[in-house]
Amino acid sequence: MIIAERKPVAEILNMIEGASTVLVAGCATCVADCMAGGEREVGILASAMRIALVREGKAVEIIEVTVERQCEREFIERIRELVEKVDVVISTACGIGVQAMAERYRNKPIYPGVNTTFLGLREEEGLWTERCAACGDCTLHLTGGICPVARCSKSLLNGPCGGSREGKCEVSEEIACGWQLIIDRLIELGQLDRLEANIPPKNWATSRDGGPRKVIKKELRDEKRKQS
Repeated sequence: MIIAERKPVAEILNMIEGASTVLVAGCATCVADCMAGGEREVGILASAMRIALVREGKAVEIIEVTVERQCEREFIERIRELVEKVDVVISTACGIGVQAMAERYRNKPIYPGVNTTFLGLREEEGLWTERCAACGDCTLHLTGGICPVARCSKSLLNGPCGGSREGKCEVSEEIACGWQLIIDRLIELGQLDRLEANIPPKNWATSRDGGPRKVIKKELRDEKRKQS
């Protein structure tokens, strides 16, 4: 899932400087699960903003709303009336949701209420860790289902490096060596011999180095055209 963290209230207040009405729009999917931007978090942020604004002697109306997914137009279209009546929208969705809102409501300032951080996994209550770098050229079949790009601090495709000690990364003793995790997993699978093969250089053109990415499903597009 997409993991995010809420921006400081002071930073958000700077964004809305001069506004008299603000909509705090949450998203009930990824950012809700990581407790950054769902309905509950919208309420907490809105309350914190109101308190801070009162202390500053500013009269700003804060309106709250949460949609199922801000990354889909059909959901954000449902709040058009609210969006159009305010001066500024603070979106607590991930960066994708913020951009989707900005594209949908082109005459309205849409600002981020959270920092989108990584694609991660919930390990336990209150703990999320990065698992995927969304590089577009997956090698998990070669590395025991553990991503060397995201889990190795150096993103080495052939490791480990000479800096790891006792299963820990040289960057920090708190970080498990990604390649030690890979080796342990390959041993469990009886596939340690896979380390004898050199993983070729990654095609980074499928990552951000190749510009904004897109996925096209021609059959779905053709079916949609037929229906319309």
